[in-house]
Amino acid sequence: MTEPPRKRNIPYGELIAFAALIVSAIGVWIAWKATTKDEPTRVVEQRQPIALTLRGTVEDDGKRLVIAPVEPGHALQSLTLTITGSRIEAGSDGIVRSGDIESVVEREEDKEPHRVAVRVDARYVEMGKDRRATGNYVLRYRWEGGGLLGGRSLRLVSFARG
Repeated sequence: MTEPPRKRNIPYGELIAFAALIVSAIGVWIAWKATTKDEPTRVVEQRQPIALTLRGTVEDDGKRLVIAPVEPGHALQSLTLTITGSRIEAGSDGIVRSGDIESVVEREEDKEPHRVAVRVDARYVEMGKDRRATGNYVLRYRWEGGGLLGGRSLRLVSFARG
């Protein structure tokens, strides 16, 4: 005799496994759709702006001071020094002559180096954007010459962050 076909019962474990497979497939599809956009993926972080720091180099035996940014990515547009309430424009080249400083500081008799506080206002370009910065620096100078016929002249010694 032939036996009638048996009905197969699907256990709950198989139902749960099949549902988990469907949920996983949906998750993979959503992740794949999110990565197929036409936008490029950013791999490199954007560079953060760096604060302006200036360096002063004395040239021509103390007759000139060249002020330039330490960071090569900074380009000066204008530079203004304020000394004892007087403003000196150094421009984009950052060159200050000793005669400019001589007209705003007091003449001293001794030949020892003197210091004066300088406020620097700068406009510069960094990463294609115009920026502004201010800072306090110290300018060191000394008086030279003198005597019966010679006049006294100011010589620049150094320029540093103050």
